[in-house]
Amino acid sequence: MVEVAEKHRVVIVGGGFGGLYAAKELGRAPVEVTLIDKRNFHLFQPLLYQVATGTLSPADISSPLRGILSGNKNTKVLMDEVTDIDATQQKVMLQNGEVPYDTLIIATGVSHHYFGNDHWKPTAPGLKTVEDALEMRRRIFMAFEAAEKETDPEKRKAWLTFIVVGGGPTGVELAGAIAELAYKTLKQDFRNIDTGAAKILLLEGLDRILPPYPPELSEKAAQSLGEMGVTICTKTLVTNIENNVVTAKQGDQVEEIPAQTILWAAGVKASVVGKVLEQRAGATLDRVGRVMVEPDLTLPNQPNIFVIGDLSVYTHQDGKPLPGVAPVAIQEGQYVARLVRERLLGNDLPPFRYNDMGSMAIIGQNKAVANMGGAKFSGAPAWFLWTFAHIYYLIEFDNKLIVMLQWGWNYFTRNRGARLITGEGVLEQVNVDADGNYAVASASQAAAKV
Repeated sequence: MVEVAEKHRVVIVGGGFGGLYAAKELGRAPVEVTLIDKRNFHLFQPLLYQVATGTLSPADISSPLRGILSGNKNTKVLMDEVTDIDATQQKVMLQNGEVPYDTLIIATGVSHHYFGNDHWKPTAPGLKTVEDALEMRRRIFMAFEAAEKETDPEKRKAWLTFIVVGGGPTGVELAGAIAELAYKTLKQDFRNIDTGAAKILLLEGLDRILPPYPPELSEKAAQSLGEMGVTICTKTLVTNIENNVVTAKQGDQVEEIPAQTILWAAGVKASVVGKVLEQRAGATLDRVGRVMVEPDLTLPNQPNIFVIGDLSVYTHQDGKPLPGVAPVAIQEGQYVARLVRERLLGNDLPPFRYNDMGSMAIIGQNKAVANMGGAKFSGAPAWFLWTFAHIYYLIEFDNKLIVMLQWGWNYFTRNRGARLITGEGVLEQVNVDADGNYAVASASQAAAKV
């Protein structure tokens, strides 16, 4: 009796762009695929800031992983979290069991980096998850509600001060979206405050915003933000965040800025899986914990372990690390899937090479910058290009349709329909303590004090 060999087992950790596109590409391959993620959905992270500012709802930019991959009969999805990796026995340990592999693809991404100041996180949330976006949305809209009730001019000013730390694409997009909220969308909604009096500060440590972009586009972006009412502070370092006060240093000048809404967009650090790979598979990490990979995206001396997406550092194309953007992760996921298929046939592929289609950042309605293969442009053409590119990369058709319709409605009405204050303490009573700091009490707590 001839024994039938088991199919090659591919385990993918992470359902972001890299992991998901690897799984989709392997859908017709003669392999068994297991995709593991601690969430049951794929999140389109580039549009998280629109959830945070009330333009879109979480479901508009999320798709269930099982639904996306339901047509791949060789693929199963596990909702679980990786706790360890045994590179010798070729097993991935989960909170609930373990999964053996022949090929392992790690695509777990990155999280916020506070540069040794993790105690700032409760006051200055970052933007990487749906929960982050909803918390930002709650804080932004709660600030206007609190200002509406505040009678002290200085405390009201603090409620209407919004500080975004970090002048990269996320920081620029957040600052621009909050400016549109304050100066246009909410202009007629309140009776005791003028939302146009809101102060929006964008703090960047380097000498210009959008540092990865050409200087002329950084200048265009700064000009557009300025026209929208955003105050940009470059060469400005945040040295402390405490009691809703940001201490910022610009040269020799130190300023303390009271602000009830502080949003973090200033850096990333690798997921904890990077450290696991260092300890269990001999991976080399950079200073923020990302994994250095070989030209074929494998680990040194571990040809069956791939690391892709934001967690990986690929410097084999021009000596510089590839940017942590969705197109890089997508192309890496597709490359690794093709390489797995070729290896099963006894073949190989040339080293991975990223096809750079350009970069774009949106600032506001009809305001964006784009660098496309050497062609640099801004304004409405860049905005329309950004819009169609993001709709294109949304995973499912219903998401594309909903987002397209929502953006069309917003374009003509300037209305943001997802301006809901949700989360912990939905029936909260907004208060300001004796020092003017943010304080909330639930309805039951408020009643108990009466």
